Amino acid sequence: MTNTIYDVVIIGGGSAGYTAGIYAAREGLKTIILEKEMTGGIAGITDMIENYPGFPDGISGPDLMEKFKKQAERFNVIFEEYVEVEEIVPQKDYFQIKSDDGEYHARSVILATGGYARKLGLEQEKKLAARGVSYCATCDGPFFKDAEIAVVGGGDAAIQEALYLTKFAKKVTIVHRRDKLRAADTLQQRAFKNEKIDIAWDSIVDDIVGETKVEALKLKNVKTGKISELNLEGVFIFTGWLPNSDFVKNLVEMDEQGYIKTDRDMNTSVKGIFAAGDVCMKSFRQIATAVGEATTAALSASHYLDGLQ
Repeated sequence: MTNTIYDVVIIGGGSAGYTAGIYAAREGLKTIILEKEMTGGIAGITDMIENYPGFPDGISGPDLMEKFKKQAERFNVIFEEYVEVEEIVPQKDYFQIKSDDGEYHARSVILATGGYARKLGLEQEKKLAARGVSYCATCDGPFFKDAEIAVVGGGDAAIQEALYLTKFAKKVTIVHRRDKLRAADTLQQRAFKNEKIDIAWDSIVDDIVGETKVEALKLKNVKTGKISELNLEGVFIFTGWLPNSDFVKNLVEMDEQGYIKTDRDMNTSVKGIFAAGDVCMKSFRQIATAVGEATTAALSASHYLDGLQ
């Protein structure tokens, strides 16, 4: 951190943050990306991405994000990892960005903070986190070689990660509260054909059993109310995402879930602050949509700064 006033500070280093950085820097703006963990975001820990244009055979999430980063570096975007922004305070001529690493100053801000895994809300879930409860298949999958595990969820992320986990596990049980999956048809068909995958339909996790590690799940059938027990060694939870927006909850307008409201040019309710990607209120959350929104946000920021001249 320095006393520099950046043209654009981008908060969040995932696909939206990288893209905003590329476009902002190409506009000749002094640009920095602040990321509270490692840059790459959710895409950076996704095993395989098959629906991003330009890669007909698919590409691993880490490889795709590395390409994004190299392109941003080519245009001299500055990266600061492990910097968690705690508050943004508008000043007369700039935004004061307070973090656990000190302060940054910016003439404009792009919020690209994405989201985090939605938890089940069980006491045992918290107790056994990193002891068999996981939210990242690529991070923890190799620890479950020849084990029986479960994946909770029925969307694209859940099924994609269940397929990935069959590389290691002996058996993967998908626990889904409905009688059909929500994932893309191609993913569903691959799951149905995989001999290692079983599906517990119409079921939710009632409890997680274990003292020092996961030993079983208690499953409740939502139609009959019947409780059954599934013995296993690990559970991976992919039941959706919540926005990383708490640090601006008293600054920009949001919906009831905390997703940031924007207009078509990605302006938030505060002039000079823009948002893009999964932190925004919208219908679909994909890498491609994040890239498009981040492009718009960066160009809108450039137009905003031109108007300040």
